[in-house]
This record gives sequence, structure tokens and C-alpha cells, in this order.
Amino acid sequence: MKPVPVAAALLLFAACRHAAPEHSRLRVPMVTDEADAVLAILETRSAGGTPADSDWQRLFTTTGYRRLKEREASLQRGFEDATFREFVLSPELLARAGELRRTLREWTRIDPADAARRAFAYLPESAVIRANVYPVIKPRTNSFVFEPRSNPAIFLYLDPKVTPSKLANTVTHELHHIGVASVCPEEPAVLPENVKTALAWMGGFAEGRAVLAAAGGPDVHPHASSDAAERAVWERDLAKVEADLPRLEAFFGVLLDGKLSEEERTRQGMSFISTEDVPQGAYYTVGWLMSSVVERELGRKKLVESVCDPAMFLRDYHRAAKGEMNRGRARLPLWSEAFLARLDGR
Repeated sequence: MKPVPVAAALLLFAACRHAAPEHSRLRVPMVTDEADAVLAILETRSAGGTPADSDWQRLFTTTGYRRLKEREASLQRGFEDATFREFVLSPELLARAGELRRTLREWTRIDPADAARRAFAYLPESAVIRANVYPVIKPRTNSFVFEPRSNPAIFLYLDPKVTPSKLANTVTHELHHIGVASVCPEEPAVLPENVKTALAWMGGFAEGRAVLAAAGGPDVHPHASSDAAERAVWERDLAKVEADLPRLEAFFGVLLDGKLSEEERTRQGMSFISTEDVPQGAYYTVGWLMSSVVERELGRKKLVESVCDPAMFLRDYHRAAKGEMNRGRARLPLWSEAFLARLDGR
């Protein structure tokens, strides 16, 4: 689920707004027009027919397809109608038509509004979640958030291996990001550039916060709805947090020093999001651990208070972790006092 660090520029200093009624804060329709149009073409092919020009026109003018094309263009990736047509006409996709149709039918039984309500539990009262949820049939197998601030959308690769419960977990995770974007300004107005950069990358811990929100609490396994293989990957990477936290501290430290080029900080920062071998990096596992410890020790309200202030979040975790360890409840990695002092001084 996860490409560009969507959260990296989101979590910076709280914006105060008055709470609004839920009906005005919540709008999350599931838009299936792209998947419906692809399935209609596959149905024609299954019956031995040839898709008409009007079938292709219907597909290429769907909101889901047009916005998917816009997203790929924003990343400077090639996305041509002719190439997509070849994908839809492939024998491999035709062989999957039945399972794709069944999966779409199952997915549309979930209510994205329920997922949004779970996300709201980990957001300030002023948060707004308005987004279109697009299950899509496409060549790339990734799912992602697009334009979380201006025109929020969640694209979900239509995957028969994803159960409705796993889908609901994923939607909650992504809607949490959209809720964060609604309350947190893109960047603080007056801070040195190196500090802004460091805080922005600390904002990557939003991935771990979203994992906690999607699970529903610190005592629920983050991958309770996942298959055994995915749970095993999580457990493997969670076992690395004691080493990953100092690695993150070192990365943030050189950012505060202003020593990395944009290209190098992107390369290093993205390694904490995901790599070819690691589908979820340390922003997920360390972020989830910190969020869970803060909620258990200091309460959910305190966790939500730091949603837009990553420096506060790190300090709160440090205090909460020391409290848990003092009572012998856990052995937890800590940020160094010297590093936290740099955050205090900014």
C-alpha cells in the first residue's frame, strides 16, 4: 500500500478548528465505474464477442480511469490508453474475469463509512474524511492515496486474495491519512529549512499511527485480518525495532544538520517506508510501537494531541516508554536524550 511517503509532509503542528457534526465531516462513497467497465468488456470477450468502440469509450471516460491516469502522470509514469487496452485484452486477465467479478461484489458489501468512523477514533474532533474509494482493475498491483489534500481518493487494486475484513482494515488505514491531511498544515510557517525537512520525514510515523487506527487499539494484533504470510512479515520486522529506532534517529540527525542532498534524503527516507524485500519499513513498525505505548501509558487523547506535531510524539513516546519500563512491563528502545534536546531547541 504504499509508494510515495504520503504521510511525510502531513504531520506538522496542530491546526485548531471547531468540531463539526459527523454528517458534514464524512463522505466516502465507493466508486466502481472503472472496474465495472473493465468487467463489461471481459464479459463480452467471454461470450466470444469483440468489444465495441463505445465499450472502450465508456472505460476511458470513467472517473476511476481518468483519475488513475492523472495519478500516474503526476509520477511521470507512462499510462497510455493503447497500453491499457492491451492489458484488458490479455488472455491472462480474461482468465481471471470470474474471480474479479466475485471479488468486486464482495468488496462492495463493506461500508467505507464504518472504516472512516474507526479512523475518526484516532483523529482530532475537527478532522474531516471526504474521499472517493476506487476499487480498480489495473496492471500494477499497488493501492494508494491520491491528492489527500485537494481531492482525496483511495485506489485499491482489486485483489481476490484480499478478504472484505482485510479490505476494511486497509480502507481505515488510508482514510486515517486523509483525516490527518484535513487538520495538519503542509508545513510550519517559520522554521529553518533543515528543521522543516526533518520534521516532515518524522511525519512518516503516520504509517504506524494508521496501522493502530486500522486495528482498533493497542491490544489488537495489527494483522488480525491478514493471512499467515503477512503476519509473519510483520512479526519479523517488528523484531527489528530495537535496531531500527537508532537508525531513524541517525537519519533525522543528519537531516537536522542539513547534510543530505534531496536525492540522498529521499533514498534513505524511502528505505524506512518500503523496499523490494521489505513491504513495510520502520515507519510502520516503529510508528505502531510508539503509538501503542503512548496510548497504553498516556491515553488515546494524548496520542491524538500529537497528530500534527512529530516532535511532541517522539517526546511523548520517550516518557511513556520509560513509564512502562519502570513498572517492568516491557523493554523498549528509547530516543537518546541528546537527540530529544535537539528537538526541544529546534
